[in-house]
Amino acid sequence: MSRRPVAQIDLVALQHNLQRVKTLAPASQVLAVLKANAYGHGLVRVAQALSEADAFAVARIDEALALRTAGIVKPIVLLEGFYEAAELPILLANNLQTVVHNEMQLTALEQTPLEGQLKVWLKIDSGMHRLGIEPSEFDSFYRRLWQCSAVLPGIRLMSHFCCADELSSARTTSQLALFEQIIAGKAEQRSLANSAAILAWPASHAEWVRPGLMLHGISPFNGHVGQQHQLKPVMRLSSRLIALRNVRQGERVGYGATWQAPIDTILGVIAVGYGDGYPRHACNGTPVWLNGREVALAGRVSMDMITVDLGPDAQDKLGDEAVLWGPELAIERIATAAGTIPYELLCNITPRVDYQYC
Repeated sequence: MSRRPVAQIDLVALQHNLQRVKTLAPASQVLAVLKANAYGHGLVRVAQALSEADAFAVARIDEALALRTAGIVKPIVLLEGFYEAAELPILLANNLQTVVHNEMQLTALEQTPLEGQLKVWLKIDSGMHRLGIEPSEFDSFYRRLWQCSAVLPGIRLMSHFCCADELSSARTTSQLALFEQIIAGKAEQRSLANSAAILAWPASHAEWVRPGLMLHGISPFNGHVGQQHQLKPVMRLSSRLIALRNVRQGERVGYGATWQAPIDTILGVIAVGYGDGYPRHACNGTPVWLNGREVALAGRVSMDMITVDLGPDAQDKLGDEAVLWGPELAIERIATAAGTIPYELLCNITPRVDYQYC
C-alpha cells in the first residue's frame, strides 16, 4: 500500500483516446501535443504509448531533447520555436522541427550557417494575438522561407484558435476564414485544430490536428466531461484515509474554521493536499470518491491533508482508498469546484505523487 498519493496512468485509455481523434478527423495526421510533461501524465511514457501518432509537439527544446534521449524517433515540433540562433545546430542535430512566429527566428534561419535543413511550420496570428506573424507579413515570410537555404522545401502553415471551446462563439469560424484568405493559393499542409476544434469544428481539421487535453480523456468544454465525447479518463489520482474523527453538531473544522458540522458526524482525513497538487481553492462540498460513494470536502485544503464528511453512520476504515479524480469522479467537476480548469490541476501535480502506469 502506497504511503503517498498515487497517479495511475491508464495507457490503454490513452490509446483509445488517440483512436477517437483519428475517428473524428480521419483525413488528418495527428500531431500529439505533449507539452508540460504530457499535461502532467509523464512525457516519455505517454510518447511511448502513443506510437500511432504521426508526430509529437512540445513547447520547449528541453522537452524535445528528453524525448530524443529516451529513444523517441518520431518527428517532434517545437511549438514556441527556438529562442536564439545558437539553438539551431541543436535542432538540426536532433532532427527537430520548429515553428517560426517572428522576425528574429526568420532572420536567424537566414543568417546562421547550417550543415543541413530544418522543417519549418509558419505560424500566422489569425486572432489569438499571442504568437504568430501578422496577416500582412505572410507573403514576405512565406517568400523568404522558401528562399532560405536552411529550410526544407514544403513549409507547413498553422494558426491557433482562441475560442474553439466556446460553442456559441463566432470567433472560430472568423479565424478559420481569415486564415484561409491569408494562405489562398498555397498548397502547403495546414494545422489549426486543437482538442476543442477536433470535437466541434470539423471544417478546421485540415491536414494536421493537434490534440492535447482530449488525449487524456478530458473535455475542453465548460460543463462537459470527457465521457460525453466517448473519451476515457487516463489519470486516476488517489490516496488513503489516515484518520477518522467524531465531531459534534456546530463544531468547526480546518484552517480558518470555514466548515461547521450541521449534525453529529464522522470526518475522514485523507493524505493529499496542495503540496501534492490537489487544488488549494477547492471549496467545501467538493466531491471525493470513497467506498462507492461521493463524500464532501469539509474545510480548507491543507498542504498534506484534506478532510471529508463521511456521515454519521460511516463504516469506512483507516487505509481505505479515496479517489480525488479519475473514471469514478470526473476531473472536470473538481476543476469547477476549485474555480479553475482541468489543465491546471494536471500540470500542478508535484513530485511527491507516485506515478504508476498500467
